Amino acid sequence: MNNYPTIVLKKGKEKSLERFHPWIFSGAIRILPKELTEGDFVEVRNAGKEFIGLGYYQVGSISVRMLSFSQEEINKDFWHRKLEKAIQLRKVAGLWENEETNVFRMIHGEGDGFPGLIVDYYDGCVVFQAHTVGMYRIKDVFINVLQSLLGDKLKAVYDKSDHSLPFKADLEQKDAFLFGEEKAEWRVREYGNIYNINVVTGQKTGFFVDQRENRKLLESYSKGKKVLNTFCYSGGFSVAALKAGASLVHSVDSSQLAIDLTDENVQINFLDQSAHQSYCADVFSFLNEMPEQYDVIVLDPPAFAKHRRVLSNGLKGYRTINEKAIKNMKSGGVLFTFSCSQVITSEHFRTAVFSAAARAGREVQIIHQLHQPADHPISIYHPEGEYLKGLVLRVW
Repeated sequence: MNNYPTIVLKKGKEKSLERFHPWIFSGAIRILPKELTEGDFVEVRNAGKEFIGLGYYQVGSISVRMLSFSQEEINKDFWHRKLEKAIQLRKVAGLWENEETNVFRMIHGEGDGFPGLIVDYYDGCVVFQAHTVGMYRIKDVFINVLQSLLGDKLKAVYDKSDHSLPFKADLEQKDAFLFGEEKAEWRVREYGNIYNINVVTGQKTGFFVDQRENRKLLESYSKGKKVLNTFCYSGGFSVAALKAGASLVHSVDSSQLAIDLTDENVQINFLDQSAHQSYCADVFSFLNEMPEQYDVIVLDPPAFAKHRRVLSNGLKGYRTINEKAIKNMKSGGVLFTFSCSQVITSEHFRTAVFSAAARAGREVQIIHQLHQPADHPISIYHPEGEYLKGLVLRVW
C-alpha cells in the first residue's frame, strides 16, 4: 500500500504504542534507516517486524510522532478526514458559526491527531503554527484541504512557525501570509466581548484562546468587586470583569506593549473606562505593595517551568506568587490561579498552592478546579496534552 521507510523497535518497546501513545523516543529504536530526512513519513514495526503504525521522523529525544495505527496512505484524503473530524468537534462544542464567539482553536496537536501542530481561528483568519518539521512540511496540502472545507469562511492563512520550529531544522522559514487578506490586526468576539488581535506581533498565535471559559466564569464573581488581573497581556480577564460590573479593575503586566493592548481592548468595549487602571510593573513586586485590598485576584503567569530540568524552580515560582496573593487579599476574596506549564501536573500545582496557603496562614477553600476548554482536547492516550491547570479559591 505504501513505500515508507521502516523503523524497527527494540524488543518490548512497543508497549506504549499498543496503548496508542503517539510518541516514540530515540532509545526505543533498534533500526533507523540511514536515508531518513527530518519530517519524512515512516512505517513503525516491532522487533518481530509486525506492523504497528505510521508516523513521521524527527531529530531529537522524541524520534517519531505517530499519525495512524492503521495501514493507509498519508495523502490529501487522510488530512481531509482528520481536519473534518476536528471541525466537527468545534461544531459539537458550539463554537462553529457562533454569533457571540468567533475565535477558537481549530487544531490542538496530539489532541486532534496532528502531533506538533497548532491552528487557531480568528473570525476567518487561520494562524498555522508548526512545532515540528513533519507538520511544517504538510502546510501546502493542509491549506488546500482548509480551503475545500471552509470555502468563503476562510479569509486568510498566516504561517507563524518561525519561532516554534526547531532552530536546528534550517528550513529558512519566515512568518508570512500564505493565503487571502494580508492584514495583521483582526477584531474578534468572545462571548460578545470584542478584542483586537494582532496575529503577526501578538504572543503565541495572537491571543490566549484557552482561557475563554475561565474568563466567562470570572464574570460571575466580579459584580461590584475590586478585581486585580496580573500578567494581563491583552486584558481578557479585565474586560470580562468590567462587563460583569466590577467596581474597580487593575491590570498589571511588565510589558508596556501588553498594557497598551489591554487599554485598547478596554476602550473598544466600554465608553466609560473610569473603573479601569493599568500598571506596567513587575507582578511579584506589585503583589508586595498592593494599592488596594482586592476582592478578586487573577494569577495567570507565563509558564514558570517549560522543561523538567527546571521543574523545582518553576514550582517555587508558583508557591511564591500564590503566597503573596493569598497573604494580601481581602478576607472572603476569590483567587483565580493558573499554571500553563505542561511539565507541572495538576497534583504538582495543587501541592504548590497548598504550600502557599499554609505559609500565608489563611483559611482557603477550593471552589472550582479548572482546565483547558473543549477546543483544546486531550487524547486519552496522551495525558501530556493536559497543560492548563487552574484553581478558584475562597480565601478567609
